[in-house]
Amino acid sequence: MPTIKILAFAGSARKDSFNKKLVKIAVAGAKAAGAEVTYLDFRDLPLPLYDEDLEESEGLPDNARKLKAMMKAHQGFLIACPEYNSSITPLLKNAIDWASRPDLDESPLVCFKDKVAILMSTSPGGLGGLRGLVHVRSILSNIGVLVLPDRQAIGNALQAFDENGNLKDKSQQESIEQLGHELATITAKLNV
Repeated sequence: MPTIKILAFAGSARKDSFNKKLVKIAVAGAKAAGAEVTYLDFRDLPLPLYDEDLEESEGLPDNARKLKAMMKAHQGFLIACPEYNSSITPLLKNAIDWASRPDLDESPLVCFKDKVAILMSTSPGGLGGLRGLVHVRSILSNIGVLVLPDRQAIGNALQAFDENGNLKDKSQQESIEQLGHELATITAKLNV
């Protein structure tokens, strides 16, 4: 099978984000399945709020071009999605919006077409961010991403992680690692 490249990120900029910890667990599973994984922290790639007037007057921001280049270079996305008011975070939605804009001679949605993604979330609440995953799945599916049906939502995040960023519950740790493994395996099969 070909070596698959996966881009992993969380829809949070917070330094100690639980979702950043969560996606890094899934990264281990993807690497164990033979994938090459790039971790992206949106803190390192700040974007202005999407504004069509800004795009028209100045073109795509440099960081939007960098994001698009990273997305185009990877076949799969591991995404940990915090839930804000039962929906997607503004940071993640803004990144998707900028990446969806065609640049120069690009075809529309080139960063998303033929990509495979798997979603996960965690939050201090009991549902673990599950409600927000529905919105993220809908958005990504509508712009051409094959979003795998398996997903995980880990509740009670304040107590769920140990001091090393791992999940205290071994079965939860394994289920998140399995998401990464599944994404790598299925994406490899689709890219033969």
